[in-house]
Amino acid sequence: ATPPRPPPPHEPGRLPVPPASAAMGAQQSVNAGKAKVDLHVDLTHMLCEALLLPPLSSSSATISQIVGRISLKHPSLFGRSEKLDVILDKGVNDSNVVVAFRRPRPEWLSQQSFVIQHSMTPEIAVHGFPADNFTRSGSRGVNLSRLSLGVEINEPTTSKWTSGTSVKFEHIRPVNNDGRSIARDHEGFPLTCSGNLHDNMIILKQESGYADVKDNSFLRVNFQMEQGLPLVPKSLTFNRVKCAVSKGIKLGPTFLVTSLTGGSIVGDMAPYQAFAIGGLGSVRGYGEGAVGSGRLCLIGNCEYTVPLVCK
Repeated sequence: ATPPRPPPPHEPGRLPVPPASAAMGAQQSVNAGKAKVDLHVDLTHMLCEALLLPPLSSSSATISQIVGRISLKHPSLFGRSEKLDVILDKGVNDSNVVVAFRRPRPEWLSQQSFVIQHSMTPEIAVHGFPADNFTRSGSRGVNLSRLSLGVEINEPTTSKWTSGTSVKFEHIRPVNNDGRSIARDHEGFPLTCSGNLHDNMIILKQESGYADVKDNSFLRVNFQMEQGLPLVPKSLTFNRVKCAVSKGIKLGPTFLVTSLTGGSIVGDMAPYQAFAIGGLGSVRGYGEGAVGSGRLCLIGNCEYTVPLVCK
């Protein structure tokens, strides 16, 4: 009898299995035919909670402390180079699911994608409360469940310019920490523009960006315009514009960065759409939205970075 032949060391179309690792984060990639699945689990936060806090009583609470991502990418779903991307991100207090389908088009033409997205995030920018001398924003049990679906069109990217247009339908529903729909916060203020348990809107969004990066300086400009279209009953009608400009210059080992951000909302406005001032991307040293929020905003920043050790 002829003994069975051993399998080849590496089969075409299949990734070799990596060796096991004892690191905090665990990551694994497998190929199912032509599809690729990535799994990443971060146990760092759960370990810190176990060391700093008393043991968790229920298994569901233990699972809620796990942070990770699952992504699936298929390069040719129907055999004609149609790309399918499915991404699931889970945080401690938020989650995000994105399904994107892209049709093949030449590189010199605009790229079209059909996107379905659902996210659950705490609403702390407007309905949070300042804590620790305004250095952070705490949650008051208000979360936003946002479901959107639509089409995104990205123009061909040049060396310095990027441009994209999207048309999406959004269904936004405020919920408490137990997942129940709510219409008002603890102070009795409405959470939606319609006064109901949810808001519906069809948004036409145009975004353009410019970036000029050199060895000793950079210049970035970003312009966003959103228009709420009254195409469905009781949908929000508004115009929201935001522009951000930042300039950085290297001065020897130090770096000087100045930025200016402005925005305006005209028409219907839900509270969660307001511009929030405070946070890392706005005013450092304050929590997100701890400085204020409203229909109009103008923020100017100037930061001078000095390295502690010069090489």
